[in-house]
Amino acid sequence: MAVIALLGLPIAPSGEGGASIADAMSGLLVVGCAVRLVRHRRRPLSPGAAVVLALPVVGIAVAAADAAGPGAGITGLTRYLQIFVLVPAAVLLLVRDRRDFRLLAWSFVALALWQGTVGVHQYVTGTGASYQGEDVRAVGTFGATDVMGMATVVAFGLVCAVALALGSGTTRQRTSAVVCALALLPPLALSFSRGAWIATALACGAQLTLAGLRRAVRVGAVVAAVAVILVGGLGVGTEMLQERLDSITRVTDAPDQSVVDRYTMWAAAVDMWRDHPLTGVGLKGFPDQRDGHASLALSSGSDIGGAGAAYSKQPLLSPHNMYLLVLSEQGLIGLLALAGSWLALLVCALRGLVRVRRAPPGAPAGLGRPVRAPSGLDCALVSCGLLGWQLVDFVYADIGGPSTVLTGVCFGLVAWWALVDPASPLSLASDAGVSPTSPVFDASARPTAVTEGFPTALGPEAQVSPTSPVSEAAAPPVPVSSSASSSASSPTAGAPEGASTR
Repeated sequence: MAVIALLGLPIAPSGEGGASIADAMSGLLVVGCAVRLVRHRRRPLSPGAAVVLALPVVGIAVAAADAAGPGAGITGLTRYLQIFVLVPAAVLLLVRDRRDFRLLAWSFVALALWQGTVGVHQYVTGTGASYQGEDVRAVGTFGATDVMGMATVVAFGLVCAVALALGSGTTRQRTSAVVCALALLPPLALSFSRGAWIATALACGAQLTLAGLRRAVRVGAVVAAVAVILVGGLGVGTEMLQERLDSITRVTDAPDQSVVDRYTMWAAAVDMWRDHPLTGVGLKGFPDQRDGHASLALSSGSDIGGAGAAYSKQPLLSPHNMYLLVLSEQGLIGLLALAGSWLALLVCALRGLVRVRRAPPGAPAGLGRPVRAPSGLDCALVSCGLLGWQLVDFVYADIGGPSTVLTGVCFGLVAWWALVDPASPLSLASDAGVSPTSPVFDASARPTAVTEGFPTALGPEAQVSPTSPVSEAAAPPVPVSSSASSSASSPTAGAPEGASTR
């Protein structure tokens, strides 16, 4: 929560980069989680989950050893471990149940609403980043040096809002999520980020499909009709916005200079990989090797300005493609390790979604009174949507800038659902033999644990109370004598027939 809140603070305009206050807070988060883990001395993950989470370390460590210098190796090692291993592991271990998961998802939405409000204000007042000679690009509090920051935050919030709206929450919660999703559309459009637009459209479309094909068709028809009316009939949308949308279809026929630079750096990254196929050129090696592999079509840098920053040239230090960046700097070993971890998370998240959809919608709780337990569909859609968005966006972007730490939090949320939630095939609950289709009770009505004072390996949602019904997978049968069985099966004297007896 603190890391997400700190990302809402204004960032001083500077092209030098470096760690931000949110990065420092993420370091404290990792240290605090490590101390807590040592004090409790318990196994928080199954062996399979630990392998999936630690798999990227292999390629990162090998590439750090091949770096051009110790400084570049240590800096790159720290950054990659922070975003893809340490921060996700800390978030995974600190999230206790689905209630905490939903709280973090709503925190994403709140941060997106704040950054979106600032971005819309920048567009209206002409105080945003420079775009086509005008200071109208919405960048939020991240400034002109991180034009993708606000687009990423708003897209994360929109994906979370759509998932919460499609989930099994109360009508008030789902209505609030719909309103938030609609409110986040204008700032996402005013970010003028084509990669964020494409990734958001694909992620939200996948969420609708996973929630139900009929619902996806209905919502898609409504969205298409509204878009035709607003854009085609009423002419909603500025000329800049329409031109930016049209440029998506012209990236091969008539690409602008930014697209030409991106294609040139992609070719340079592939050329570096061909020279070093297994281990790459080393961490932080792309900027040093770029000029020796790029063609003359590459410009000297991108123009930045506005949003409190003076006009300057920002050097092109990465290929703006995460997969090619890893391939060029870490080689096949690093790409297979990192992409393998992401693929495992995606498969486990989708399997958890399937198991949740097969689970019964409610279960008895309390003194025989049936209550509807949340199915966890919203958590599954948040996880699948965020991971899908990130995997698509990595085709057009890579890590860098103050907003990158939010990517680590995002992977932590995804990892919790894919590796820790009882619906996960790699969770400790699955190892203990708890049925994945058994009802999972809401954490807000968590029963008292049988053994107090000791953390359970199954997590809070798998705990049971003596008076609540226990499934056969959660508690082994207790042998009883025949006399006790016959007396327990017959009604007690004076009790009405059919009444429960102890």
